[in-house]
Amino acid sequence: MLKSLGYIGLNSTRIDDWSDWGENFLGLQLVDRTKSRLSFRMDDRKQRVWVEDEGEGPEGNPILGWEVADAAALDALGGRLESAGIRFGRLSAAECAKREVGDAIAARDPAGTRLEFFHTPIVASDPFVPGRRISGFRTGPLGVGHAVIYVSRIEDVLWFYQDVLGFRLSDYQARPTRIMFFHINQRHHSLALVEAPRNGLNHLMMELLSLDDVGQAYDIARVEEGRIGMSLGRHTNDFMTSFYAYGPSRFMVEYGWGGRTIDPDIWESSELTMGSSLWGHDLMWLDGRQFDEMRKIRRAAGEAGLRAAVQVIPGNFKISQGECPWFDRIRSRSDSETF
Repeated sequence: MLKSLGYIGLNSTRIDDWSDWGENFLGLQLVDRTKSRLSFRMDDRKQRVWVEDEGEGPEGNPILGWEVADAAALDALGGRLESAGIRFGRLSAAECAKREVGDAIAARDPAGTRLEFFHTPIVASDPFVPGRRISGFRTGPLGVGHAVIYVSRIEDVLWFYQDVLGFRLSDYQARPTRIMFFHINQRHHSLALVEAPRNGLNHLMMELLSLDDVGQAYDIARVEEGRIGMSLGRHTNDFMTSFYAYGPSRFMVEYGWGGRTIDPDIWESSELTMGSSLWGHDLMWLDGRQFDEMRKIRRAAGEAGLRAAVQVIPGNFKISQGECPWFDRIRSRSDSETF
């Protein structure tokens, strides 16, 4: 039903800060700016991210724009929302023009997050030019990336995302925090729900085409005290090598490379018993008990020899010279994903 996370809108009073951070750190292309609004590109589409000072609502309050195939799919989704008792409204022509889409409807999930559903995104006539020297973002049919939102009780919203919108469970984690990961396409997850004593946005993920883009951004972020929210590391479920940085609105952006793709038709969900990361990813905001538990879980992953093959796409890798008979024997006993 849903194709991908197609765009992200943010409410913020920090327009100047977002202009600088979006271009000079994230590498987005700033294509339009007014006193109260910024518009950014990530690829061939005219807009993927915008920031607007709406004059109300919490700082960084997100709008998650989910793409559907066409007008018929949008009408069918409206019917599902209506049948589930979810109020929704159609965006005006002016609102659709601001989003650079053909048509859209809007609703809120049971936790209050604003969701928009659209079809026919407008493609730009000129090539994408990043704000700083990066190789580009991995988007296309996988979408912008993923969004992770806080909810006070996952069960309160689970029915909505699974039964109404058609999200499918990728995997889940019980400790040190409870998280459920969901997919709608080949990206391992486009949405995750984190159980916490508040609602709102935890982070957005943007995937780069080069590992060096991530490492160089990590160097930039480390210069400023308090900018890093989670250290460089590699996840156990989507195999992303990434770090997390606080943006102007104080939620985080995960900046990563090497994300896993899955086959949604045959994927089977499982529990993440070895934690969320193979290595790294210190969560700076955890209290002492949770931080110690996180490190114990990660140590157990290391002691168990948990490994995952690097996920690559054509053009960003080169096979190393030389052979290791021992390594070849180990690899031959493994499946295609882990060794």
